Amino acid sequence: MQLIWFRQDLRIQDHTALWHATQAGPCIALIIISPEQWALHNDSAVKIDFYLRQLQVLKTQLKNLNIALVIRRIPFWKDVPQGILQLTQQFNINCIHANIELGVNELKRDVQVQKILDPYNKALELYHDRTLFPVGSIRNKSHQPYQVFSAFKKNCYERLSVSLPQCYPQIEVQAALQLDSLDDQPVCTFADLYPNQPSPELQNRWPVSEEYALTLLDDFINDKVTHYEKERDFPYLDSTSQLSPYLNLGMISIRQCIQALFRQQQGHFHIAHLGQQTWLDELLWREFYQHILFDFPQVSKHQPFKADTKRIQWRDAPEDLAAWQQGQTGIPIVDAGMRQLLATGWMHNRVRMITAMFLTKNLLIDWRLGEQWFMQHLIDGDLAANNGGWQWCASTGTDSVPYFRIFNPVSQSQKFDANGDYIRQWVPELAHLDAKTLHEPYARNSNLNLNYPKPIADLKQTRIRAIEAFKNI
Repeated sequence: MQLIWFRQDLRIQDHTALWHATQAGPCIALIIISPEQWALHNDSAVKIDFYLRQLQVLKTQLKNLNIALVIRRIPFWKDVPQGILQLTQQFNINCIHANIELGVNELKRDVQVQKILDPYNKALELYHDRTLFPVGSIRNKSHQPYQVFSAFKKNCYERLSVSLPQCYPQIEVQAALQLDSLDDQPVCTFADLYPNQPSPELQNRWPVSEEYALTLLDDFINDKVTHYEKERDFPYLDSTSQLSPYLNLGMISIRQCIQALFRQQQGHFHIAHLGQQTWLDELLWREFYQHILFDFPQVSKHQPFKADTKRIQWRDAPEDLAAWQQGQTGIPIVDAGMRQLLATGWMHNRVRMITAMFLTKNLLIDWRLGEQWFMQHLIDGDLAANNGGWQWCASTGTDSVPYFRIFNPVSQSQKFDANGDYIRQWVPELAHLDAKTLHEPYARNSNLNLNYPKPIADLKQTRIRAIEAFKNI
């Protein structure tokens, strides 16, 4: 008997481990619910709810394939190996199939699982599924991992030009299994685990199912990707794919994305326009950070990628941090982004950069506090991408912006939200202001009577302070 262990890969199409498991023989499926471990990893309520809703869909899909789903609640991953061993003995499992997860805790958990299985001659087979290319496979001429995105991207382009990663065939229905000890277990809901459930409005904003994710992908490729390069930076436009939550929890695969992107080219690596190239580069940024997470495990241990930046003297400023978290900084574009995050579990990527740079540079607050807040609220919170983005903005990571390049949030909002549509949506107390005043409401008249805070930071002075802090390390 084979066991397919689902983790952050809740789909049945183009699923590496599932395909191999079903090829090896009759199989059953496993999901482990670990709320206490999720809390340690700062997983957001909206992401956990999203996960559990998709789990219900996955169970039905597996049932249609005659694959029973075993659900085990094991609070902490340290206890997973023992739980898995018991399961293998209960159902006479010979081999467990799972897709590799790349965080330090995840890798440690899987090593321990293999260790406990070894004396019983049971195997844990791990497969590359989350990335286009296996981690550890992309190396420079010195056989070292890349630390700069542009060189990494060039290597990926070369590989893609040889052949695009292919999707796995459809899973066939297996013969029904008669297992007396296998009861039909209900999938636990968010309400079973936590007191405060995300609102119906928030759930409706993020529908689950592979079918929905694939429709979202098709709509993006058909309607949006052509204009993606020109429109992706404008937060008031609906011009991004919004696939990140679905990619993160594996409702859709990275291979499905790349195949859809080159569908018009019959699966050949031929870039037809800038929009196509720009989205490809975004997928490769995601790829890059996954590889970094594996090759430089210190980044998942709250350490900066650039060791010398450990010496930066971050400010201890809880009031400023709280104002940033709640979208009350007095900088409209920053507040709009932070409120969008709280309301929807998502934030436009350009605005993620603006808000992150404001926290780390203008407020000189430790990037790790921002990284944690984002993980606690993002529906697409991914350790690799979130950490990579935060360290880029803080100038502590790979390909980080030079420390002296600091986004001015006002000029960013004037450029990317010129009419103020995005700000008006999320900061309604400023909606009546004209487009010139909106971006910096107190600049011309500090006595303006608004139900909105004065800026908590002088952008020019704090920029100078940040540059000095980095110069001195």
